[in-house]
Amino acid sequence: MFQASDGVALHVEDSADASAPVTVLLTHGWTSDNRVWDAVAPRIPHRVIRFDHRGHGSSGHGEATLERLGDDLAELIAAAVPEGRLVLVGHSMGGMAMMALAARHPDLVRSRVHAAFFVSTSSGRMAEITFGLPRPLVKAAMALRKRLGRPRRPASAATAPQHPRRSAPAETAPHRPAPAETAPHRPAPAEAAVASAPKPPRRPSPLQARAQLAFLRWLLFGARYDRADLLSVADQLRVVHRRSAAALRSSINRHAAAEALRVYRDVPTQILTGQRDRLIPAEHSRAIAAELPDAELVVYPNAGHMLPYERVDDLVARVLAAV
Repeated sequence: MFQASDGVALHVEDSADASAPVTVLLTHGWTSDNRVWDAVAPRIPHRVIRFDHRGHGSSGHGEATLERLGDDLAELIAAAVPEGRLVLVGHSMGGMAMMALAARHPDLVRSRVHAAFFVSTSSGRMAEITFGLPRPLVKAAMALRKRLGRPRRPASAATAPQHPRRSAPAETAPHRPAPAETAPHRPAPAEAAVASAPKPPRRPSPLQARAQLAFLRWLLFGARYDRADLLSVADQLRVVHRRSAAALRSSINRHAAAEALRVYRDVPTQILTGQRDRLIPAEHSRAIAAELPDAELVVYPNAGHMLPYERVDDLVARVLAAV
């Protein structure tokens, strides 16, 4: 475990010691965890660090914004990779965390990053995503979801008779001594780490599980997929901390990183996307390429959003060539 500066414990998997000349740092996407790299990491014969973002996998939860993810990256690099060449590979939200790292710690990117990979990610306009569906249909679905999710007024409040306010005679309350003031309790870092530990998730019913798998298969994968990969994606989603995921989704909707991307202009960069990505369409990768004119843009035919599962061979080959 690595403890961030705000006390949140982050689950980290490290394949070698800090003296390795090259470190490949893999960052996962929203509602995923480090298992998304299970097919990639073992095939990289260099030091590989992968970890669970806060609120995901086996990590604790706390403040959840892209900016905080960028700070987590900077702190992890400072603690675990103080020297040597660094290759950053970010999938989906992990790529956005790399952009947040550049925005908040540009000198670190310029001085340490040897190569960068932005995989199925975006530099902005995520609030406009329609998942390949007609925009009016998506707007109607989102409005319905918001209306259904709105808390109802308690029955007692809804049925209580409403009386106009009348001025009542002044009453004198008996004097009671104020309780002694105590300073608010502030947990120590160790306490914060324990408090932020993820709670056991609830398992869906069989019917819910089948519906979820069908939806994830449609949304995230392209023409072909492995059922074991789909099941892993569903389990990663199941263990995510829901409030953290909601807070990060809000942060992702506000994400605008065109300026931050320019920090990577002197870094050898590759931008990878799937032609059939419904979650973050290929046009978002083309927008990243427009900010990084020397970067290589690769669009994989018939691939979806989950390139760490769908295009393992080519992704590994590209990382090894960049090292």
